[in-house]
Amino acid sequence: MNRVRIFHTIKGMATRAVKKTISLPAELARDLEEQARAERKTLSGVVQEALWKARRSRLRKQFHQLQSYWSQKAKEKGILSEQDLERYLSQ
Repeated sequence: MNRVRIFHTIKGMATRAVKKTISLPAELARDLEEQARAERKTLSGVVQEALWKARRSRLRKQFHQLQSYWSQKAKEKGILSEQDLERYLSQ
Protein backbone atom coordinates (compact mmCIF):
# COMPACT_ATOMS: atom_id res chain seq x y z
CA MET A 1 0.00 0.00 0.00
CA ASN A 2 1.34 3.44 -0.94
CA ARG A 3 1.25 6.11 1.71
CA VAL A 4 0.53 9.63 0.55
CA ARG A 5 1.35 12.80 2.44
CA ILE A 6 1.60 16.49 1.59
CA PHE A 7 4.96 18.27 1.59
CA HIS A 8 6.50 21.35 0.03
CA THR A 9 8.76 20.88 -2.96
CA ILE A 10 11.86 22.87 -3.80
CA LYS A 11 9.63 25.25 -5.79
CA GLY A 12 7.41 25.79 -2.74
CA MET A 13 4.26 24.32 -4.22
CA ALA A 14 2.28 21.71 -2.28
CA THR A 15 2.44 18.26 -3.81
CA ARG A 16 1.44 14.78 -2.82
CA ALA A 17 4.35 12.54 -1.91
CA VAL A 18 4.21 8.82 -2.51
CA LYS A 19 6.43 6.66 -0.33
CA LYS A 20 8.61 4.19 -2.24
CA THR A 21 11.19 1.70 -1.14
CA ILE A 22 14.40 1.53 -3.16
CA SER A 23 17.54 -0.58 -2.97
CA LEU A 24 20.99 0.98 -3.28
CA PRO A 25 24.47 -0.49 -3.37
CA ALA A 26 26.17 -0.04 0.02
CA GLU A 27 28.67 2.50 -1.28
CA LEU A 28 25.96 4.64 -2.86
CA ALA A 29 23.88 4.45 0.32
CA ARG A 30 26.88 5.65 2.36
CA ASP A 31 27.44 8.52 -0.08
CA LEU A 32 23.77 9.46 0.16
CA GLU A 33 23.85 9.45 3.96
CA GLU A 34 27.05 11.53 4.01
CA GLN A 35 25.56 14.05 1.60
CA ALA A 36 22.36 14.29 3.65
CA ARG A 37 24.37 14.94 6.82
CA ALA A 38 26.62 17.49 5.12
CA GLU A 39 23.64 19.37 3.65
CA ARG A 40 21.49 18.90 6.76
CA LYS A 41 18.74 17.30 4.71
CA THR A 42 16.79 14.10 4.93
CA LEU A 43 17.70 11.20 2.67
CA SER A 44 14.42 11.82 0.90
CA GLY A 45 15.31 15.48 0.40
CA VAL A 46 18.66 14.64 -1.17
CA VAL A 47 17.10 12.07 -3.51
CA GLN A 48 14.27 14.45 -4.47
CA GLU A 49 16.70 17.22 -5.30
CA ALA A 50 18.84 14.87 -7.40
CA LEU A 51 15.77 13.66 -9.30
CA TRP A 52 14.54 17.23 -9.90
CA LYS A 53 17.99 18.16 -11.25
CA ALA A 54 18.09 15.08 -13.49
CA ARG A 55 14.61 15.87 -14.79
CA ARG A 56 15.52 19.50 -15.46
CA SER A 57 18.67 18.37 -17.28
CA ARG A 58 16.73 15.84 -19.38
CA LEU A 59 14.11 18.45 -20.33
CA ARG A 60 16.79 21.02 -21.17
CA LYS A 61 18.50 18.47 -23.43
CA GLN A 62 15.20 17.67 -25.17
CA PHE A 63 14.54 21.38 -25.63
CA HIS A 64 17.95 21.94 -27.22
CA GLN A 65 17.45 18.96 -29.52
CA LEU A 66 14.10 20.35 -30.68
CA GLN A 67 15.57 23.82 -31.04
CA SER A 68 18.42 22.43 -33.14
CA TYR A 69 16.04 20.43 -35.32
CA TRP A 70 13.77 23.38 -36.07
CA SER A 71 16.70 25.76 -36.54
CA GLN A 72 18.04 23.41 -39.19
CA LYS A 73 14.62 23.25 -40.87
CA ALA A 74 14.43 27.06 -40.87
CA LYS A 75 17.90 27.36 -42.41
CA GLU A 76 16.89 24.89 -45.13
CA LYS A 77 14.03 27.26 -46.02
CA GLY A 78 16.30 30.32 -45.93
CA ILE A 79 14.91 31.65 -42.66
CA LEU A 80 17.90 33.23 -40.95
CA SER A 81 16.35 36.25 -39.24
CA GLU A 82 13.08 37.43 -37.77
CA GLN A 83 12.46 39.37 -40.97
CA ASP A 84 12.92 36.18 -42.98
CA LEU A 85 10.43 34.44 -40.71
CA GLU A 86 7.88 37.23 -41.05
CA ARG A 87 8.25 37.12 -44.84
CA TYR A 88 7.85 33.33 -44.86
CA LEU A 89 4.77 33.42 -42.62
CA SER A 90 3.08 36.12 -44.69
CA GLN A 91 3.29 34.11 -47.92
